[in-house]
Amino acid sequence: MKRKKILSVLLAASMTISMLTGCGGGTDTPGAADNSQSTTDTQDAAAGDAQTDDSSAAGNSAAAGDLMQIEIYDVAANYQGVQSGWFDKVVKDRFNLELSIIAPQVAGDAVFQTRASSGNLGDILVLERSDFADCVDAGLVKDISAEIGNYPNLIQYKDQIDVLNNGLPGNSGQTYGIPSEMTNTSPTSYTQDVIYSSPMLRWDLYSELGCPEIADLNGLLDVLEDMMKAHPTNENGDPAYPFSLWADWDGGDGMLGIANVVQLTTWYGEKIKGSAILKADNTFTPLTDKNATYYKILHFLNDAQRRGLVDPDSGTQDWNSAVAKMSAGQVYLMWYSWQVGFWNSQDRLKAGNAFIFTPVKDQIYYADADSYYGSTRVFAVGSQVEGEKYERIMEFLDWYASPEGLTFQHDGIEGFNYSVGDDGKFTLMNDNALMDNLPVPEEYGGGGYNDGNNAINQWIVAAISTNPNSGESYTCQYWSSYKEATMTDMKREWQEKFDAQEPVDYMKKNNVLLISPNVSVSLPSDSSDISVIRNQCNDTLCDYSWRMIFAKDDAEFDAMWDEMCTQMDGFGFQELYEADVAKYQIELDAKLAVAE
Repeated sequence: MKRKKILSVLLAASMTISMLTGCGGGTDTPGAADNSQSTTDTQDAAAGDAQTDDSSAAGNSAAAGDLMQIEIYDVAANYQGVQSGWFDKVVKDRFNLELSIIAPQVAGDAVFQTRASSGNLGDILVLERSDFADCVDAGLVKDISAEIGNYPNLIQYKDQIDVLNNGLPGNSGQTYGIPSEMTNTSPTSYTQDVIYSSPMLRWDLYSELGCPEIADLNGLLDVLEDMMKAHPTNENGDPAYPFSLWADWDGGDGMLGIANVVQLTTWYGEKIKGSAILKADNTFTPLTDKNATYYKILHFLNDAQRRGLVDPDSGTQDWNSAVAKMSAGQVYLMWYSWQVGFWNSQDRLKAGNAFIFTPVKDQIYYADADSYYGSTRVFAVGSQVEGEKYERIMEFLDWYASPEGLTFQHDGIEGFNYSVGDDGKFTLMNDNALMDNLPVPEEYGGGGYNDGNNAINQWIVAAISTNPNSGESYTCQYWSSYKEATMTDMKREWQEKFDAQEPVDYMKKNNVLLISPNVSVSLPSDSSDISVIRNQCNDTLCDYSWRMIFAKDDAEFDAMWDEMCTQMDGFGFQELYEADVAKYQIELDAKLAVAE
């Protein structure tokens, strides 16, 4: 429905633009504020050093003009208005630009319709990839082909930029967009220390049991049951469970089934792709296959429930309720890498009662490679931008992709957030600047740090990329100084137990990490018939899945599974499966080509 709405609005917008062009419109007027190839990596990284000064020079040249306000239409922004504080000072000092953020997350969908119909969505655009092609077709996006080669930091990512734009229907070499969250690694690299999903246990509770080896899912349940018997409540006396599930993420991202099950299938090297499961051997099987992981993980949760290990509120509570329990120490198993942030702290890491990856011997872990070709969003320039404004915007975007610009975006202010040693390595100073909104000295822009943080809230280059000036990641957690400062007895014990420095190090050493290459492909949208089938099948799958988690025995579980499959077949599941295999085979073929 959203896509149909966008297309209708864009059709109207394109008609408006045609009329404006016929009347001699399109001249620049100041906007009013609304209050894949690893062989080139070394060369690119080396070039980054030299390009830092180039970007600064460009910025100084642009800053010689009058203060200019530019509008940024930004689907990633959660703030609407003029950029303030320290980042405002950074941009004004270099480009004499004032950033006015237009945020549909704040203003609602109507702002897109209004601005698209006028033919001017904004000066800089941050769009979802799914809408980008439509905006290009409607004439809302500027062709930057003739100029982008003049910008040394952007052109470092020519491979990724070309792949994005060549994927536009009917495109013949023009450049309209710049991917977000690109990396300067490679399409097959995995640079992080942890993966998105893996089993993580409280180290103190696991150690209390003697850190037993866990062979399989049944062994994991044995350990969790022993934990719960020893600690049936948190420190406040509230009931605690290994599993506390939530239902409000079900069916998201085009996937079928309940989110908690979908995510745990990656523990066995498989990945849900709509109604299909991509297996570790790069073949597809229906999600309804009893030999595949959706059934396996669903049965695992049912086994857990029958042992009394599942929070009885699961299935009815929302995400916020589940988070409250995680934060209160009422949950003993976590599986999202970021989920541990609701419990882990430096004090708990030092005390040894934090969550950490705990291997299960029969598992092989699926992980998506670094986002070399970018994420789901795109940077672009509005079609109405011309003249000096266009020049300054391109200089700003080039700086935004430069080592200096990325350091401000990902690390903050030198002398406030971090210091630089004689060896060029960074050391964190105020690790609570964002969380506590620490006051920023006037020399850096004043105000609170969080209040002045980059309101664009989206990056051209991902933080996991290597900063050529330090030789380390932009992400402070991967700085050698940070790792040294945050080393704890708990971490040392984990390293000794599993003979590895980090979770990913363990996975690679033991050959249990399956890295899926990063690619940039355009996948076909559902037809109206397939969309109906998908919704019917998903509703049925989610409903039965939750009931199966709470089934009283194997016989009831399997009877419900068979009944569910019969209903889904009646809706046209086989047709949906064939459509999904055809769709995701395009992506798989691209991944296999990159991996060769």
